[in-house]
Amino acid sequence: MMKKAVRALVGIVSYIVILLATYYINIRFFRVNVVGFTALVDAVIAAVIAGALLFVLKWFRAMEKFERILLVVIYLLGGFGFAVAIPTVIDRSLSLYILQKLDQRGGGIKQDQIGWVFVNEYVPEDRLVDVRLTEATQSGTVVIKDGCVILTDKGRLLAEFSTWFHEYMLPKQRLLNGQYTDDLTNTFRNSVPSPGYECT
Repeated sequence: MMKKAVRALVGIVSYIVILLATYYINIRFFRVNVVGFTALVDAVIAAVIAGALLFVLKWFRAMEKFERILLVVIYLLGGFGFAVAIPTVIDRSLSLYILQKLDQRGGGIKQDQIGWVFVNEYVPEDRLVDVRLTEATQSGTVVIKDGCVILTDKGRLLAEFSTWFHEYMLPKQRLLNGQYTDDLTNTFRNSVPSPGYECT
């Protein structure tokens, strides 16, 4: 039993090393369309390589075939967790950006200026519009045609699901800036009238 546990642990450590190496090579030497998608692909590639080692190397044959298959499933789950929780979150996190901006500005920014920082510094510095439009077109939720960003059927389904989730699955009493509110259960509750930017 101990022999199997040691081999399983070595297999997991091997997968982590292969995953980090695959991810690093991919982001350093290849073109990346979307960070999150790339990290997911890297997780699968690393699972295939590490899984192959489980079935090729005699050392791992102390484990049953089914146990090795389960280990590959663990690789995939761990890799997907890595892809979502680390590169994707760091790439798109406003919370981490605020910490970086506070550090850049000497450790403190006036609270009433954080909104200004978001609009005037975060959006252009992180090329937020370009990043999100690239992600949306690559995922097939929008298309860009004749200067218009157009929702696809897939995008409409996701938008409807997001609206439903906000209304029914987000907290009704959420702490925002010192007060509990349900403001975020209806994204457009306080939306301003359209300035006429729609495509016809």
